[in-house]
Order: sequence, then C-alpha cells, then structure tokens
Amino acid sequence: MDSLEEKTIKRETIFDGKIIKVVVDDVVLPNGAASKREIVKHPGAVAVIAITPDNKMIMVEQYRKPLENTIVEIPAGKIEPNEDPKWTAGRELEEETGYKTDDLTHLVSFYTSPGFADELLHIYLAGDLQKQVNPLQADEDEFVNIVEVTLDEALQLIEEKVICDAKTVYAVQYWQLLIATK
Repeated sequence: MDSLEEKTIKRETIFDGKIIKVVVDDVVLPNGAASKREIVKHPGAVAVIAITPDNKMIMVEQYRKPLENTIVEIPAGKIEPNEDPKWTAGRELEEETGYKTDDLTHLVSFYTSPGFADELLHIYLAGDLQKQVNPLQADEDEFVNIVEVTLDEALQLIEEKVICDAKTVYAVQYWQLLIATK
C-alpha cells in the first residue's frame, strides 16, 4: 500500500489560548502537491458515565456558547498538564455533580474530530457513587444544573436534541447495551 502520510514542511501557531492552540501546517501530499492544514491542538479530555443505584444517569445541563444553546450531557472536562485521565475523571465527576467514587473503569478512548483536531477523549464508567456533603467546587466560570434521568428520559432528550453531543449519545447507547446484556 502506498503511503498516505502528509509531510509537514512548516508549522505556524496562529492562536494559543487557555484551552486550545490552533496551528496551520504547510504539508506535502502523497502525490507531491502542497496544501495547508488547520489543526486544533487540545490537551485531551475525560467524560464519566455515572449511573445511580436507582438506575438513573447523572448528567449536567450546561450552556454551550458554540451552540448558543443549553444542552444536557455527561460530566466531562479537560485534562490538566501531567494529570492522569482517570484522576481527571474522578475530579470532574465530583466538581460537576457532587458525587465521588473510587471505582472508575476505563471504557474507551477516541478522537473527537480527527479531521481538524487532536483531542483524545477518555470515557469512564463510575461505580459505587457517594454523594458528597462538601464536594470539590466547580471552576469559577462553569455553571451547571445536575440532572438525573432514566434511560427512557435520556432517549427522549436525544430525540428532542437536548442531548446532542457525541460523548453523551455514546453514553446513552452504552447504557442501553448494558441493560440489554444483563
């Protein structure tokens, strides 16, 4: 098989922000032609599927500026420098929902949008949830409402496009599969 690699000959950083960096790469294509690639560099993120003993999934309702809308999604957050993703998952679960656990199982990791970004998202399943009296505080610029939904309610929220992000749709489908295979 011929190589499909695009060789970078020049990289320019055009934005370096708090969460992302945007670079433009000049590349040589496999056929020898030149092209440009705009790439979003991201430190990676985690998301947590948390199901209560009474069979409700813990989610957060949050305004998402890029969508100009409020959506419902599973707890998630950015991995800080030198932070283990599993530790990040526990921290984000507690900060966003007030629940804590020592039982996190890695389910899957995937690239969210490999056509233009290098963000790698790690999804964990949380067991043995304990509601905290004094949980870790959420980031000062983060405002969420905690929502606990049944599987039927989650499916309805997908239909209504209130749940509309890939990680949360994945979480609900994983939950469906989990129930179907019991």
